Amino acid sequence: MSDYDLKHHGDLEVAPGLLDLAVNVRGAAPPAWLRGRLERALDRLGSYPDPAAATAAAARRHDRSADEVLVTAGAAEAFALVARALRPRRAVCVHPSFTEPEAALRAAGHGVERLVLAPPYVLDPEVVPADADLVVVGNPTNPTGVLHERLAELCRPGRVVVVDEAFADAVPGEPHSLAGRGDLPGLVVVRSLTKTWALAGLRVGYLLAPRELVEQLRSVQPLWAVSTLALVALETCLAPGPVRTAERDAAVLAVERDRLQSALEAAGVEVAPGSRAPFLLCRAPGRPDVRESLRAGGIAVRRGDTFPGLTAEHWRTAVRDAPASDRLVEAVREVLSSAPGRRSA
Repeated sequence: MSDYDLKHHGDLEVAPGLLDLAVNVRGAAPPAWLRGRLERALDRLGSYPDPAAATAAAARRHDRSADEVLVTAGAAEAFALVARALRPRRAVCVHPSFTEPEAALRAAGHGVERLVLAPPYVLDPEVVPADADLVVVGNPTNPTGVLHERLAELCRPGRVVVVDEAFADAVPGEPHSLAGRGDLPGLVVVRSLTKTWALAGLRVGYLLAPRELVEQLRSVQPLWAVSTLALVALETCLAPGPVRTAERDAAVLAVERDRLQSALEAAGVEVAPGSRAPFLLCRAPGRPDVRESLRAGGIAVRRGDTFPGLTAEHWRTAVRDAPASDRLVEAVREVLSSAPGRRSA
């Protein structure tokens, strides 16, 4: 039984009329060129989905063999497949991190140990139990934004290492991505198009792993699990042009993220250092009221106390454009200048 609400996600914070800084999806809808491809694919909905082209696109993107790729209905399905297919003796989830992998493991009846990191939230592979045969970690990690540089050291025969790279394309050049490492035993890299291309409603992702492990995971996946439109999105977004676009956008976002971090720190907020993701983990010591006060002022941020290792003083904000950042900083200044629980006039 978990003492955290592992099924709480940022979309539950959003309501009409609020500035949405709680959800990490960049943009309200896919870009026009992608919508056009999806619209043209509507005529194919009378046929069952064929994942071959999307699988080949993912393989090319990461210089892997097609039999090392499994397309999934978003990253969430990938975590569910791991939970259904494997029988770990000692499963370890590194926290604070995206809670869906632990939730999936628990739902499948597995025991889960938590390895909770203290600030600055960087994982030392040596602290992972040597006999752990399943390790789950994000990179960059949600909600801290931390980029772990030594995850390859976790891989060894007899162990499955699941690395959630849902935000890897927010790091220009992806220097620490393991998606192309077909040489590492037991490595499962989970990727998603949800965040970069505003496709949360389409459920589209994929995983990369050794061929035998892919087949093991595929064996518990329902037939036609990934829709035709999701497969078209994968094939389109993993082509060289969109990949270059995503990298340019990541560089622009990094500049705004750093500017927002500096402004929040100047306003009196502690920001977890080293974020390389499109969000920041924030804390106002002694002020667990900040999130609700921001909400009362029209801004939704993601609560932190559903992540193991964090508290009600923590909250996560997405990085949007400069006007959204400026509005958030001004609201934070107002909240912190007033007594707890009372907004200034």
